Amino acid sequence: MTPLAAQELRGAGLRVTAARVAILETVRAGDHLDVEAIAVGVRDKVGHVSTQAVYEALHALTAAGLLQRIEPAGSPARYEGRVGDNHHHLVCRQCGRISDVDCAVGHAPCLEPISNAGYQVEQADVMYWGICPDCQGATRESEPAAKRALPRSPRPRQSGNE
Repeated sequence: MTPLAAQELRGAGLRVTAARVAILETVRAGDHLDVEAIAVGVRDKVGHVSTQAVYEALHALTAAGLLQRIEPAGSPARYEGRVGDNHHHLVCRQCGRISDVDCAVGHAPCLEPISNAGYQVEQADVMYWGICPDCQGATRESEPAAKRALPRSPRPRQSGNE
């Protein structure tokens, strides 16, 4: 049990257990893990832990601000240890890989709502979707050479006068 994790749990008002420490360590060592992957990592560290116990601990750790839960559309919830900043995520449409991306700096109107409807806006969650470098490479390798040599033509722009 790492003293730092135990100290963080106490500081958040949570009881220190081997499972909670193992969950913190597993999530922080991983890369946007789902519950199944976290449960496997925890079991490797402390032995048998029920999946329900993992869910309950993840809920408590997220509520305490020690972990962050992200939910990409069409994917199970994922967890990460990067908390306390307003970062966003890149999601690969082919393999589901998720990468962190720092918040846009400067004038970013999409992150500032036109109307806040009386809300005090504290955070903007942005999911960027695309194809990761590994999947781009795999796609290129599986395409015939003649097709790879042809550049993609841009989509024609449509004006509002048509």
